[in-house]
Amino acid sequence: MRTEPTWRIPVGILLLLAALLIYGIVIARYVPHAIGNWPTLVQTVVYLVLGLIWLLPLRRFLIWMETGRWSAPPTD
Repeated sequence: MRTEPTWRIPVGILLLLAALLIYGIVIARYVPHAIGNWPTLVQTVVYLVLGLIWLLPLRRFLIWMETGRWSAPPTD
C-alpha cells in the first residue's frame, strides 16, 4: 500500500479527462453523420454502446495510476 503521493494520479486524471474530451468530440463530430438516417431505437443502442465503450481500458489505466504497472499486482 502506498503512503506517499505519486505524480501518476494527477497526471492520470488529466490524461483521462483529455482522452474523454477527445473521444466525445470525435463521437459528436462523426457518428451523427454516419447513423443519422437509422431508426431512433438503433441510434439509441449505438450511443449507449459508445457511451460505455470508453470504460474498457479504464481498469488498466486506474491500476497504472495506483501502482505504476499496467496489470494488477499478484495477490498473495
